[in-house]
Parts: sequence; C-alpha cells; structure tokens
Amino acid sequence: MALAATELRRYLLLLAQEHLEFRLPEITSLLSLYGGQFSSEQEIHVNSPFWILNIPSEEMARGLMKRTVCAKSIFELWGHGRSAGELYASLKNYPMDKMLPYLQSDSTYKIRTHTFNKTLTQAQKIKKIDALEFLPFKGKVNLKNPEHIFWILEDYGMDPNNVPEEPFHLYFGRWIADGQRELIESYSVKKRHFIGNTSMDACLSFIMANHGRVKPNDVVYDPFVGTGGLLISSAHFGAYVCGTDIDYNTIHGLGKASRKNQKWRGPDENIRANLRQYGLEKYYLDALVSDSSRPIWRKGMLFDVIITDPPYGIREATRRTGSQKEAVKSAERSTENHIFVSSSYHLSDIFFDLLKFAAEYLVMGGRLVYWLPIYRPEYTEEIIPRHPCLKLISNCEQMLSSHTSRRLITMEKVKEFKDQDQNSYLLDGQYMPYRGHNSFREKYFSGVTKRIAKEEKDNQK
Repeated sequence: MALAATELRRYLLLLAQEHLEFRLPEITSLLSLYGGQFSSEQEIHVNSPFWILNIPSEEMARGLMKRTVCAKSIFELWGHGRSAGELYASLKNYPMDKMLPYLQSDSTYKIRTHTFNKTLTQAQKIKKIDALEFLPFKGKVNLKNPEHIFWILEDYGMDPNNVPEEPFHLYFGRWIADGQRELIESYSVKKRHFIGNTSMDACLSFIMANHGRVKPNDVVYDPFVGTGGLLISSAHFGAYVCGTDIDYNTIHGLGKASRKNQKWRGPDENIRANLRQYGLEKYYLDALVSDSSRPIWRKGMLFDVIITDPPYGIREATRRTGSQKEAVKSAERSTENHIFVSSSYHLSDIFFDLLKFAAEYLVMGGRLVYWLPIYRPEYTEEIIPRHPCLKLISNCEQMLSSHTSRRLITMEKVKEFKDQDQNSYLLDGQYMPYRGHNSFREKYFSGVTKRIAKEEKDNQK
C-alpha cells in the first residue's frame, strides 16, 4: 500500500515485531489523523518489520512517530536494493540536492547499522559503513552527539532457522524520529497505583487510543471503565476522559485488592489517583456508577471516541441491574455493591447495546474501539456485530488460547442516528449469528478445552 497524494517522499518505517495484526490499522489511523490517506498502489508486507511509505512531508512523518507504539523509528529513504550493488546504484541515483543539506562541512554525523534476524560482528559493520565512501560526506564524524544520523538496515527474512548469507533487502536512510515504545514501560500496569483483575496492558491501551484517532481536547468515554486503564492512554494524548461502571467498589476504590500480598485496597486507590500518578489529572472528568444497558446521558452527540473492554464473563461477570423477579425485588438493595440486584447480561446484548449507544452518542466521524471475545472454531466475519450508522474500519485478533481469542474492533460513525435506527439491527438476519456466542464462558471452560489440549498433545508426539 502507499499514500495517495502528489509530491510524496519515501520513508522507511521500522516496526516492532509484536501485535502484528494491529500495526497496519494503527499506522493507517494515525496517517489519516494527520491528513494522509492510504491507497492500494503498493503492497506492504504486513508481517515484515520494514515498510516503505510515501508520505507528503517530514512534518507528517514526525507527527506519526509522536503517537505510534507499534513502530520503532522512521527514516528518510535514500536508497533500497536486493543486493549491495542495487543499494549503491539506488544511492547514486538519489537527488543530490536532497542529500547536500545533511552533508555540509560544518555538520556532524554518524552511521549506524541494524540487521533483522542476523547479528553482525563489529568488523562486518565497519566494512559495510566503509563501503559507503562514495557518498559525499564533508562533515565530521561525531559518535556521541551528531547532528545527523544515517542508518544501514538489512532484512534477513523471517525464518530464524534458515538465515541467508546475504540479506533479502538493504536500505539506507536518514533517521527522522523514534516512536513511543518507551510508553509501554513508563505506563506499565506493574507500576500503576490502582489495578484490577482485567486492567489493560499499556501497549494495547495506546494501540486502542491510536485506532480511535484520539486527539487533544476530544471527549473520550469508556462505558465499562473498571480501573480506568483505557482512560490513561487517551488522557496522555490530551483528551478529556470519563467513564461508567456497574461495580460500585471499583469506581470508589473499595474492597479486595488485585495485587499479590495485598488484601484490601488502600485509601487512595481509585481512577483519579491513576491519572494523578502520570500527571494527567487535569484531563479527568469523572467516573460514575451506572448500568451500561440503561444510558444515563442526555440525548445528543456527546463523545468523540468510545474506547472500551466489555466483560466476557471470565474474570469479570457480565451483569446489569434488575433480576428475573424484578417486580418482586424492585426495592431490594445489595449492600455489597450498592446497586439493585443484578441479572445476567448476555454478550450479544452487551455488544448490541454498545453499538446502539455509539451510533447515538458519537459525533459524526467519531470512532468506537472495543474488544470482542471469540470462540475460534465457530468464528466467521458474519458474527461481528454491525449497525447501519457505523462502518467497520479494522478487525485485529489477539490469541487467548488455542481455541479462544479476542478481536479489537474499530468502527466509525458515518450516518446520523435516527429513531428508526433504534433497533434496526434486529431486523436483519446478519446480526443474529453472534447470539450463539452467549455461551462463550461455557465454551471457554468446557470439556472442549481439555479435548483440544489433548489433541494438540497427541499431535506433538
């Protein structure tokens, strides 16, 4: 794929080799956020760590790297080939007027090497650098603090058991910027003040914010907010955040702790304290105790982005207010949870309610990003919940086990919500197949798990 625009410049993107399915939707979403657009003119090898992108400006490339957690670095691509000879020929054909500003006598530089799927000795690295002596470098080498950094990058393929002598692809370029991979460590759940059983991994939280195209001054909402992990990543990018949850204890930071060797939550373990920990409290609007099946909001398009991880019934129960005998027990209260008696909340109802809520309360062009649990032997694309006001943007799988996974679904509001859209999904048969996944919990824990595990063990013998 390539960007559809005129006067494009070629850049090399170096990506991290994790969450492979999530990388293209993240990069595509961020480029569209900065005014870029993908076309199908050039194919990207999705699983490769090297992508060549055509981007209108260096400013856009830098903007992309200020957000992405899937990419490590971006380079202005000066040369590319399938052999050293092809690379050198490509470099000799690169316009000299684009090179010269970075090769001046009053500048400093250094050259680095990077190989994927192979380790080079220091002598081999120096030999590759010396082979570039035909380039008209006039500045001084400064290894500690250079003005310009150039990279030789080599791709030795994806098979660690069959590493070739020579690389499949060679690249040379000027380093532009690094991505935001350090956020994964600095926002690690292990260091977070307030966590729960299902607190979202920091990397995935930032990926979700990027899929949702969260930007400064947006209002971001999480209807299953839990300990607020998804609010933190959105607030980091300058959005104002809020959420609701049916669990009174979680919202108020009460009850048993989720950390090992800690029995009860401390006096200041709550969502606000989490945002304060990262200097983001000013972006925190509030978190309310509320049942997502019964929206409390006034009518209107209130939210720029909705990002959420609904409960699957595995580590957190799927429930809503009310019971089978609601008429009899309407006055009954649960002192532990401070809400009316709860009843089961089928997965299909959770996701249909979520889509209907997003269709009604998102601004036009706003995005819904959520996780959908899947029993893999029964998965087809037809079971992805749909709504006439929402367009499916991306669908990425994260494996949970050999037979279960969850899919990160990103949808964009493309049509204004009308009264006739209230229950429109019930009128079309394509929305019904997902109802079979109401038994996801049973399938997750059933004897099917043991049978599949046994079959896999037998196959390994």
